[in-house]
Amino acid sequence: MDQYLQIRLLHRDGLSIRQIARQLGHGRDTVKKALIEATPRPYTRSKPVSYPKLGAFVSVIEQILKEDESAPRKQRHTARRIFARLVEEHGYQGKYDQVRRYVRKHRRAERETHLLLDHPPGARAECDFGHIHVDLPEGRRLIPVLIVVWSYSHYPFAIALPDETCGSILHGLVCAFEFFACVPAELWCDNPTTLAKAILRGRDRQLNPYYAALASHYRFAPMFCMPARGQEKSDVERTVFALQRRFATPVPVVADLNALNRHLLGCCLTERSRTVSGRSETIGAMFEQERHHAMELPPRAFDACIQHIRQADKYQTVLFEDVRYSVPRHVAFEPVTVKAYLDRVVLVHKGQVVARHRRSRAPGEGGGHSPDRQILEPTHFMAVLSRKPGYLDHTRLFKELKPPASFATARERFTQKFGERTGMRHYIRVLQLLSFHPADQIAGAIEACLHRGVLRAEFIIEKLAPAGPIATYTESTPATTVCADLSILQSVHVPPPDLRRFDQLLNRSYMEGDPSEGDRDVRSERHAVEDQPQDPAPSDDAGRVCQTLA
Repeated sequence: MDQYLQIRLLHRDGLSIRQIARQLGHGRDTVKKALIEATPRPYTRSKPVSYPKLGAFVSVIEQILKEDESAPRKQRHTARRIFARLVEEHGYQGKYDQVRRYVRKHRRAERETHLLLDHPPGARAECDFGHIHVDLPEGRRLIPVLIVVWSYSHYPFAIALPDETCGSILHGLVCAFEFFACVPAELWCDNPTTLAKAILRGRDRQLNPYYAALASHYRFAPMFCMPARGQEKSDVERTVFALQRRFATPVPVVADLNALNRHLLGCCLTERSRTVSGRSETIGAMFEQERHHAMELPPRAFDACIQHIRQADKYQTVLFEDVRYSVPRHVAFEPVTVKAYLDRVVLVHKGQVVARHRRSRAPGEGGGHSPDRQILEPTHFMAVLSRKPGYLDHTRLFKELKPPASFATARERFTQKFGERTGMRHYIRVLQLLSFHPADQIAGAIEACLHRGVLRAEFIIEKLAPAGPIATYTESTPATTVCADLSILQSVHVPPPDLRRFDQLLNRSYMEGDPSEGDRDVRSERHAVEDQPQDPAPSDDAGRVCQTLA
């Protein structure tokens, strides 16, 4: 271009074409072109590109590219792989560059073109999983993070989850809706088998029943992208990139997932003040517009759990995900509904919650002699101790039970006074109080009774009576029923007996009033018997008992 400028300036100053050509060293045809057109014409190929060295190998390349159309996206041939196959399988002698240029030309013609999507406020949100490395106390781990972002305002929500199962997704979406305080009309995501059990024709899917229940509860339309078409939810794809490059750079150092979620929540709130490129308002201001058009939350949150029916066994446990969770004695051998939440397991029997446990996920957590992990609640086995006190010293559950120190003092006092067997039963009755009272409260009652010369379980139970119902156990009665019955009996006051009034009741007919004729006969007969001498006899004289019965 600078040469064209020099030629045209010299011609403006009066130099001829011959003089300009001689001065600048160009041919006269070049000078004429510069005087005709102000800018040089770009280079254009007059003939189509040919690949003479490929020759018959072009058909082989075409066949490979055609087969790639039905292959998985991440298992298709690269130009380097095609070149290697041509050399190994077909004896190709040419260079790699011709193969690369031919493949690039072919694939450029097959690439799709797109238009920018425009979504009204409150109409659409997108969700997807991103993965980040996090430094935890046990080391660096790859953590899945569920991201939900609004398509109009680009306001994100991110929550770290232990896995990508359906239960975790349900929990994450419920937290997202609570965070936004509204619900979109459509929620778009990929096609994970945890949500879409089967891909039907077009965009039709066979939904996971739990995900369908979530969509019905919040009244949003569950939408799915076409397979291998991530560009249909580009907003959440860009947010995944932001998660990895901004939210998790440098690598977060946290104590647990809760701390990581607090960090991610702070990052999401910070996004409210950011302005997206090409927009005039901040994300927070645009989300306020979106909130007015979105749907309101229902009165109650969705019960984000996965339910299964399991049978309680003879060990008073229910097996779920290779972990055994304990249940009370009256639930043994009965069907139980397992409600698995993200962090806990709730066991329901006949519509009543009978047990709550922390959900076990780590291998080997909970101990146990069998390969299965166990999560046991000691109070569930208190009723069994009444019939099998040997469990107290010969099972891992009770060996690992660590009550306050005053419990051991009470057991020692019981053993010294009543012996090993009877003392153990007194101690078991004290342990059974754990189902009704906190351990610290029972420990206080024990310490208050230690001053007595003789320590009995009844004294400790009596000490706790004003604070709650007295613990009474049978193997066939649920503990909740016992509590309900004893709470009514607690309000009844029974005065202590007075034996003198009993003596007065027996002697009233002889000492008071005007006795009747029948009473005189009985009294005279009684005095006659008393006047006769009698030999003392033992109260358990079997002969006299037999004579009386005869």
